Amino acid sequence: MNLNATLFAQLVVFFVLAWVTMKFVWPPLMKAIDERAQKITDGLAAADKAKNDLVLVEKRVGEELRHAREAATELRGGAEKQASQLVDEGRAEAARIIAAARVAAEAEAGAAAQRAKEALRDHVAQLAVAGAEKILRREIDAKAHADLLAQLKSEL
Repeated sequence: MNLNATLFAQLVVFFVLAWVTMKFVWPPLMKAIDERAQKITDGLAAADKAKNDLVLVEKRVGEELRHAREAATELRGGAEKQASQLVDEGRAEAARIIAAARVAAEAEAGAAAQRAKEALRDHVAQLAVAGAEKILRREIDAKAHADLLAQLKSEL
């Protein structure tokens, strides 16, 4: 066999194989490689976007926490102020009730003292009449001397 013919045949087979590979095998391989590269690129872009979204969400969460803390502090301050105001109002109401009770007790005591004075006057008048009866040894007519008894009550 001739070396030139073999070399020529191998060269033809190589080019045919290269052409078949470039025509039928290479495009699907390149397509698969391109798709894989695109998926990797999309994945990296999605990861970057997710990272940026995470940063934004963390900022938003931080702001919401700050607002919530401020609202809680404001609410607590308002509650403390309202509680203090209610305590002050309760103290004022208690003082008013105590003062009213004292006035009522003093009025009741004054009325009781007045009733006791009246009862004492009546009793003294009855004793005076009884004493006068014993002294005079005769009975005094209560109707006839009603004015005398009223005058005696008022003097006592």
